[in-house]
Amino acid sequence: MKNNAITSRNVDFAKWYTDVVMAAHLASYTSVKGCIAIEPNGYALWEKMQSILDKKFKELGHENVQMPLLIPETLLKKEGELVNGFAPEVAWVTQGGSKKLEERLCIRPTSETMFCDYYKTHVSSYRDLPKLYNQWCNVLRWEKETRPFLRSREFLWQEGHTIHSSMEEAIDETNKMIEVYKWFHNDILAIPSIVGKKTEKEKFAGAEFTLTNEALMYNGVALQSGTSHYFGQKFSKAYDVKFLNKNNNLEYVYQTSWGTTTRMIGGLIMVHSDDKGLVLPPKIAPKQVVIIPINDNEKIIDLSEEINKKLNDNNITCYIDKSDKSPGFKFAEAEVNGIPIRIEIGPRDLENNKITFVRRDTSEKYVEDINIDVIEYITKLLDTIQNDMYKKALDRRNSLTFTAKTIKEMEEILNKQPGFIHADWCGDEECETKVKEIKGCKSRCICDEPLITGKCAICGKDAKYNVIWGLQY
Repeated sequence: MKNNAITSRNVDFAKWYTDVVMAAHLASYTSVKGCIAIEPNGYALWEKMQSILDKKFKELGHENVQMPLLIPETLLKKEGELVNGFAPEVAWVTQGGSKKLEERLCIRPTSETMFCDYYKTHVSSYRDLPKLYNQWCNVLRWEKETRPFLRSREFLWQEGHTIHSSMEEAIDETNKMIEVYKWFHNDILAIPSIVGKKTEKEKFAGAEFTLTNEALMYNGVALQSGTSHYFGQKFSKAYDVKFLNKNNNLEYVYQTSWGTTTRMIGGLIMVHSDDKGLVLPPKIAPKQVVIIPINDNEKIIDLSEEINKKLNDNNITCYIDKSDKSPGFKFAEAEVNGIPIRIEIGPRDLENNKITFVRRDTSEKYVEDINIDVIEYITKLLDTIQNDMYKKALDRRNSLTFTAKTIKEMEEILNKQPGFIHADWCGDEECETKVKEIKGCKSRCICDEPLITGKCAICGKDAKYNVIWGLQY
């Protein structure tokens, strides 16, 4: 049954998205224009993402640190490409208390400068390397158009910053971390994603090259879902970060950065959710099971408590909805909040020695014997839901993946239905700019696939790359 507070996804996708965010109490608007309040349900999702990624980062040898929020203007300007790339989005602090500052301070849009400033005084020899650091923090970018989670002025993220003694080691780090994002999206978020290289025009300001993890939303619009950048020695030369190598010669360090943000919550909504509300893959759901007693019958409550304890003791996050609300309201609330499995226990169930299990993703009901091994049953059902959600999302993405041989075909596809469009490209930025004239379509990434015709779809010259193109958030 459709939730009346939520606009139909197929009628107005943008309104549907906002409705789900609000109905599931993930975030709300504030008096600070372009900034959101992340509510408990939304923050619980971010905490789960954070805990899984943080564990993976630490397994790979990274350590968490914290750098200053404010960056002196002279420090920011040392790397020209970075400051030019972020100039339109930078917010400045010009006054402290009642006193005007001698030098204005940038509120960090990213932290390469502060990490370089730190490295400069903490690295002297190859024995100090590598430095594998990560920071969980907030950043501020003065976005013109904002939308909860997808694009807000202040947002939460993690930014990894590492330095190495060789180019090979730094490139290996860059490749390794984009694969972490791909693993996280595919295996944990059940969002099929594609990894590729950004074009020169679309790469991160100041990077030698950028790798990107690209996902496709239900409506065919792409979402950049994590990037990894190889800087080479660009920043280390600008900030004079040197080390004494094994040959006793001074050399500039080789640097990387990589990050992903709370926009992953937006991706979860737009790939999996429906007109009833949020739908969450079990591996990322903060609460995986809800038990709803139909009334306060002592036997029903005792059985609910017993199942709840068993599940939580076996690392399946479960809770009992004991609120003073009608069963129907509780069912609807569990649905809109995206709880993967609902267990219903009522007087009739007890009479028949049965328990009812309901899947959030498909609304399927299963009536099972009361003596069922509930741990084994729920574990298998959670795995099934996770796998089914990934397959459903993959089938959707595949149905919205197209091939175009000419720019006219690209335009026809975009006018009919956005999606991932494979088309050959000669590598000329003019051709890339020409494609952007079609509804703002951009290159998403250079993919590792054979050329389609061998001729650029835009100009007809010899092609160098098979590129995925698409509209973006």
